[in-house]
Amino acid sequence: MRELTLETIKVEPQRQATACVIWLHGLGADGHDFEPIVPELRLPEYLSVRFIFPHSPKMPVTINGGMVMPAWYDILDMSVERKVDVAQLTQSARAVQILIDEQIASGIAPERIVLAGFSQGGAVAYQAALSYPKSLGGLLTMSTYFATKDSIELTDANRSIDICIMHGSQDPVVNPILGTQAKSVLETLGFHPEYYTYPMPHSVCAPQVRDISNWLQQRLS
Repeated sequence: MRELTLETIKVEPQRQATACVIWLHGLGADGHDFEPIVPELRLPEYLSVRFIFPHSPKMPVTINGGMVMPAWYDILDMSVERKVDVAQLTQSARAVQILIDEQIASGIAPERIVLAGFSQGGAVAYQAALSYPKSLGGLLTMSTYFATKDSIELTDANRSIDICIMHGSQDPVVNPILGTQAKSVLETLGFHPEYYTYPMPHSVCAPQVRDISNWLQQRLS
């Protein structure tokens, strides 16, 4: 399978960037989806964080009648466990890892790079971060699931990565059970994820944005 090249939106800090958050959108959205969250995070200027919002490729999505739309991978059925195209997911994760490589080449230390993802983007973030060969600054997953838990090849470099899982207790799209399942699987693998839940559907809420800001500041200060 050929490598993907992802187009991105970049939001630069006022000073030269010394840290980076790469944030992956969900099914049917694009990189603009979370762009407005940057000012809402109210991160201190001294952190000098660059935000990168990639656009996923467009492809037919089986659960949506084969309609072509922005997607990181095909979803083949909507059972609680989900059946997804793991090869496409892995290809997308590799494309995200190339973005990480580019940030390191630009002078940002891998320990100051955080990978974040919502829904489908979170599933890709799990794969990309936990299989990356250099130690990253953190992994933030929102309203998502660990789709490649049975196939991922973990790297020693990120065995102690800080992981934060966030999920809405009223999520009708990605069952909250999948968030707690990811936490349990990660704990079995030796990770120590934080888990936050909010009384919301498949979305992001104001208290969550504050928690994300605090978590990022702790990782990048």
